Amino acid sequence: MKQSLQLKLGQQLTMTPQLQQAIRLLQLSTLDLQQEIQEALESNPMLEMTEGEDQSGSDGDSKDSGEANSEGANTTEATAAENTSDDNNTETASDSNDDWQDNIPDDLPVDTNWDDIYQGSGPSSSGSVGPERDDSYFDSQIDNSETLQEHLLWQLNLTPMSDQDRSIAMNIIDAVAPSGLLTSTIEEIYLGLIGQSSPSEAETTEADKEDALSADSETFEDGDTATEAETVVSSATDLDDEDSLSIEEVLAVQHRLQLFDPIGSCSEDLGQCLLVQLNQFPADTPALNSAKLVVREHLAQLGNRDYKQIMRRGRMKEPELKQAILLIQQLTPHPGELIGSSETTYIVPDVFVSKKDDRWSVELNPEIAPKIRINNSYANLVKRADSSDDNTFLRDNLQEARWFLKSLQSRNETLLKVASCIVDKQRGFLDHGPEAMKPLVLHDIAEDVGMHESTISRVTTQKYMHTPQGIFELKYFFSSHVSTDGGGECSSTAIRAIIKKLVAAEDPKKPLSDSKITNLLSDQGIQVARRTIAKYRESLGIAASNERKRLV
Repeated sequence: MKQSLQLKLGQQLTMTPQLQQAIRLLQLSTLDLQQEIQEALESNPMLEMTEGEDQSGSDGDSKDSGEANSEGANTTEATAAENTSDDNNTETASDSNDDWQDNIPDDLPVDTNWDDIYQGSGPSSSGSVGPERDDSYFDSQIDNSETLQEHLLWQLNLTPMSDQDRSIAMNIIDAVAPSGLLTSTIEEIYLGLIGQSSPSEAETTEADKEDALSADSETFEDGDTATEAETVVSSATDLDDEDSLSIEEVLAVQHRLQLFDPIGSCSEDLGQCLLVQLNQFPADTPALNSAKLVVREHLAQLGNRDYKQIMRRGRMKEPELKQAILLIQQLTPHPGELIGSSETTYIVPDVFVSKKDDRWSVELNPEIAPKIRINNSYANLVKRADSSDDNTFLRDNLQEARWFLKSLQSRNETLLKVASCIVDKQRGFLDHGPEAMKPLVLHDIAEDVGMHESTISRVTTQKYMHTPQGIFELKYFFSSHVSTDGGGECSSTAIRAIIKKLVAAEDPKKPLSDSKITNLLSDQGIQVARRTIAKYRESLGIAASNERKRLV
């Protein structure tokens, strides 16, 4: 093979570290970006915060540390001086309060800011009142991390009970799911307590369980308390051995646990949970017996909205069934959801959209990321001709800091450019709501801003826009289109909004079917298949027409 020289022309994209960093920052969410900035501040000494409060706080900390070092040899005298100055501080605080109230004018202009009138440090801003608390302190105070099992065990510790019953109760509580229902049957819990698993014994315990359940149901229907039901169950069976454990004892402990807060916990199924809650109503409650009958015998028909069969089998009329259903709707099918940790998730918008002088303006949220800059004191230490290790370390960190700031600026510019283009194309949505949403794809925005579709996809992922219609992810404004009779296009988001509006205005006794919704949209000039309507309806969380049927 003969060697030769050839000249070729070509283009290729080189992913430099700077470009990789810019792409990575572009696709980060607000929380991830704040964490990335914090890590950069901790690792790079050339970066610093630009907020005045942090700088003053750091200066104050350095002064306090210097004073602490100078007074460390004479702590006794410092403590005595602090104690003697308490009275003086109290008098000074009272004098400052009087001055603070006297400096406030009686009449303030309409457009006056509080900071323009009052610049002093009031009682709430002084450090002597109490330690400064950030938002995380209040979040920790309202955070409820108690689980359902912990809540039940707390009540169990306050309930007088024998050691054997307490052991049974702890085993039952261990089998409680977060919803409040048991993950195991009472028979399985009983067999686990006695350590038996033979088929003959299981059949015997099943018969005992049915007898105990029948006796308990009659007792609970008469409105007896859990203690009386336990006495009736225990008296129904004579035990030869006082130390032996029977399934009736397990059932009695379960009935006591079902009366714990929340009512109905530790139940085996939904019907038993609802019956326990119905037993807590007064005996003169309207339609109470009908509600118990529906829950006990016709719960499946109630779930299928088969009201005619319920009225026929239960021998009740429509007004009576309406009252029974209203009473059942007041119950809690999953009582465990009332207890447990519920962390509130807050969405911080990246972009604010507002209307000013009949024009929509777009601006970035200035609070989404800390403001950072290059520390001039450290940057001035870099020497050009010096090749020492220390100078090289400072020069490399200075270059990385400049790249990082440039990547942040590029991210903000790209986000603002894409958000402005989206607002320009979705003005109808901002003025009239989701029904006026226009079809939009990534390619349309990419052509207008002169970027690739992958870049637009990164910008619109996990980025949120605050509009007069609410807070939406930027991905929400992109949707496919459906052709209309007039030759135009209708957005799938607009079709979902129309379906939601039609379902909200329908007659509960005669809900709209998918075919009927298709005909209604066809009358408006929107041609959509019935299967597409079903798909959009399911995506909105709307049940089928037979499940939306209501009697009341």
